[in-house]
Amino acid sequence: MENKREIFHVLTRRFGLLNKNCCSVGGFDISTVQSHILYEIDKQNTPSMQQIAETLAMDITTFSRQIQTLVKMELVKKTPSSQDKRVSLLSLTTQGKFVATSIDHSMNAYLDEVFSHLNEFERETVIRSLQLLNEAMSKSSVCCTPLY
Repeated sequence: MENKREIFHVLTRRFGLLNKNCCSVGGFDISTVQSHILYEIDKQNTPSMQQIAETLAMDITTFSRQIQTLVKMELVKKTPSSQDKRVSLLSLTTQGKFVATSIDHSMNAYLDEVFSHLNEFERETVIRSLQLLNEAMSKSSVCCTPLY
């Protein structure tokens, strides 16, 4: 059997996950972490900071710094909750929505191009395998936590 760690290392490099910036959109250099944050805010309906931090398995301090940067870039709006002023709700600005949508289109085009090198059976096999891997990772007691 191939070295599983090596497979993930190569996959990580090919996805560009080690790059400081994942993309440049409309004059903004967006980091991989910021891209994930924009994606989750766009996907969820006016989520709280805590919800997104938990979804991304980020500690709230690191997450808050990222949000501050995205607010300064005028991509994210932070609003106190009307029910509980201690809770901040997140939404994308018009510019933030444009950036998130542009990244989404780019990633989908990239994945479509990658998958075009596979036949239909192979595509379905890879997608099903990734779904199974995601499910297994969600059940793992060490998922998202370094072992060292």
